[in-house]
Amino acid sequence: MERTGVRTADVTAMRAAARVPEQQPGARQADPAARGERTRGEPGDGRDALDASDDATSGISAIPGSPDLPASLHTPASPGIQSAPDTPTPLPPTRHLGVPPPRKPMQRTSVRGQVLDALRAALVGGELEPGEVYSAPALGERFGVSATPVREAMQQLALEGAVEVVPNRGFRVTRRGARELGELAEVRALIEVPVMLRLARSVPAEQWARLRPLAEATVAAAACADLARYAEADRAFHGALLALSGNQQLVQVADDLHRRSQWPLVTGPVTGRRADLVADAAEHMALLDALGARDLPVVQSLVREHFAGADA
Repeated sequence: MERTGVRTADVTAMRAAARVPEQQPGARQADPAARGERTRGEPGDGRDALDASDDATSGISAIPGSPDLPASLHTPASPGIQSAPDTPTPLPPTRHLGVPPPRKPMQRTSVRGQVLDALRAALVGGELEPGEVYSAPALGERFGVSATPVREAMQQLALEGAVEVVPNRGFRVTRRGARELGELAEVRALIEVPVMLRLARSVPAEQWARLRPLAEATVAAAACADLARYAEADRAFHGALLALSGNQQLVQVADDLHRRSQWPLVTGPVTGRRADLVADAAEHMALLDALGARDLPVVQSLVREHFAGADA
């Protein structure tokens, strides 16, 4: 029977199409609201930030542009505009909170160097006697500094063989015997004599003349019996001679041996030591004359006699 002009069969078909199918027992709820999703334009309930935080802490990276991310972390692509690929944002330089920016490091080498020079002068001058033990605090009080730079300087002197460490006491000044000093002089001669002969054949006379002020400095120090001053002038003269070879390793090794041979200097009365220093300085002047004249036999003889007198 047709009251409204619509057939009964058509009405039945329309109702069937609009009917929502019943959920089977045990089936998973497919409602978007049950999955925590919402449609575009539906206001959020404050769970977005918590979801994003859970993803971050669980190590799962959310897909850019997904509805699970809060709106502040992504911008939806506009229709017709292609989104730029995600690129990592460069991080600012790492700075440690509470730590000031780096400054120029403090220089301790000046204090340590001054103490080291003073100790070397005291060793050469006989103020620090061989065989005696000296503590870092006592020496620091003497020089007006703390024990730390004194201890550092003494460690350097221990490497040079001038002192030896005495645990819980301090440092003992090395006592050198005639045999040890003779061995040092022999090694120095083996190194320096061949170098001097080679330089005598190649270095022009004017270069030897430039070294004369260094030889004269040894003469002046010997004349006033200034042992510490003479030791430095003597090392400077020999170092300048060997530097003409251009071999820096040779210069360093020879300087170390030379310094070792100065601990301690010749024992005995000051007048006797002054005579030895004057004779030693005179050999420097004669050696320069022979090198400038390229007199090889005299050069060899002077250098060997010079080192032979060093172990006396």
